[in-house]
Amino acid sequence: MKRVCIFCGSSPGIRKSYALAATQLAEILVASGLAIVYGGGNVGLMGILADAALKAGGGVIGVIPGMLASKELAHAGLTELRVVGSMHERKALMAELSDAFIAMPGGYGTFDEFCEILTWTQLGLKRSPCGLLNVDGYYDHLLKLFDHAVAEQFLNPVHRRMVLDDPDPASLVAKIQRYSMPVVDKWIDLQQT
Repeated sequence: MKRVCIFCGSSPGIRKSYALAATQLAEILVASGLAIVYGGGNVGLMGILADAALKAGGGVIGVIPGMLASKELAHAGLTELRVVGSMHERKALMAELSDAFIAMPGGYGTFDEFCEILTWTQLGLKRSPCGLLNVDGYYDHLLKLFDHAVAEQFLNPVHRRMVLDDPDPASLVAKIQRYSMPVVDKWIDLQQT
């Protein structure tokens, strides 16, 4: 594992704990010898994460669509900034560059990015650990939704267990580093259709 992709908000959110967690996560990843791939902005949790990683001496690769470069204020001090043509290209390049994925608190973009990479992992297009940094229970309701999908037989319990979660950045990074992907012969039980 060389690079971890972090999905997070372009807003800092209402709680100071979100910013603290972004700083801690960046420092832990750098101390573990892992570079960060993220959305390329210098605002909100994205900016806090990137600044903390750079201050700690880590490598940070930002990927941002040209249309958002001015809105999200593309970070000018990164190890590398890649400007792409669309959100689809952004997600594809972030996935290509990364060995693991963590979602911090964020909005629709964060949810979209995390769920897409989770789907790619379920389908076998990626074999990467996927984790939620569940700061102050931010993702409790999403995790309950995933459990509900299992109960309603829309999600295989094996695939539900692919979502690692922890409120503590160090603990989540440790889980991701230890994680071994399950091998599932098929992801749909055709007998039930």
